[in-house]
Amino acid sequence: MIRLRIRVTGWTRRTLILTDTPAPDCPDCAGDGGTEYDYGDHTGEYAGTEWEPCPCWTEWRMVLLPLPRLPRWLRRRDDGRDPWGPDGYSSEPPF
Repeated sequence: MIRLRIRVTGWTRRTLILTDTPAPDCPDCAGDGGTEYDYGDHTGEYAGTEWEPCPCWTEWRMVLLPLPRLPRWLRRRDDGRDPWGPDGYSSEPPF
């Protein structure tokens, strides 16, 4: 059974997509949609992480709407003149 939800993704351009949701009460993945496991190379050292999707979830996606880009005057600047600061919060008083 597909449980649909709408999400915003940040691919090459912000996009609104329709996607499936993992079953929250799945005993295999506990609602995560799959399991991650680490694996090693022939010497036993860490070589990476694999993702195995759970059967309760499909990685199905459908693009609904590409979102418009922000106007240039609303985009954040990288020249140090960003009023929001490096952490994303404004240092100016609220009034």
